[in-house]
Amino acid sequence: MEHNVDPHKDLSLYLQVKNILIKRIQEKVWPAHTLIPTEQELMKEFNVSRTTLRQAISILVQDGLLEKKQGKGTMVKAQELSGGGRLKGFAEEAAEKGLTPKSKLIRAEFRSDLYHEKSMLDLLEEEEILVIERIRFADKVPIAIERSCWPAYIGKILMKHDLDTAKFYEILEAKNITLKYAKDQITAINATVPEADLLGIRGGEALLKIKRVSFGFDDRPIEYTITKYHGEKYHFDLELTR
Repeated sequence: MEHNVDPHKDLSLYLQVKNILIKRIQEKVWPAHTLIPTEQELMKEFNVSRTTLRQAISILVQDGLLEKKQGKGTMVKAQELSGGGRLKGFAEEAAEKGLTPKSKLIRAEFRSDLYHEKSMLDLLEEEEILVIERIRFADKVPIAIERSCWPAYIGKILMKHDLDTAKFYEILEAKNITLKYAKDQITAINATVPEADLLGIRGGEALLKIKRVSFGFDDRPIEYTITKYHGEKYHFDLELTR
């Protein structure tokens, strides 16, 4: 188990402690609804002050990974996936919540007959696109059905990877293809019977449909994805100012 806190590192001690705590939550060393060790135990293990430890824990409480239980201690909070804010993929969202992401590939194929999808990607009618359909899981629970469409030049990059485990944004960034921004459209729909079967729910149950077009730094579309989330296992956060 990782427990190294190095006072000589550039990273502040409380951030080092925070990162170790997150890793333990992600790896289920401390499962949801269980108490983490006491302050005294963690102070002794990490060899840090009470102030440093409380700074780390406070951040995780604010982020919704931990919660204080009066008279009991600090407990690992059961996580619900949420979107909004920074542009990130499903795997990133799940990992940040201490959940283990996983995918199951349904199909992946190059198509030239999907004219609406090609128009969303600002491609010519004769061009091909790669269509990837996957079921997305968090802690082995099916959360969403994802259908992503990519220009052929990106599709050829993605097809070199295991699409059950591939993190598309990370793969593209490794090839210096960086996303600048995305436009999401959110609607409420009801699950069809085939969709319900994939998600392990009943037909007609509520789904959250998010249609995304992502753009590169040249402001051209890179990705057109429709993801249908289990309505009870995902929510979308927006912060508005005036």
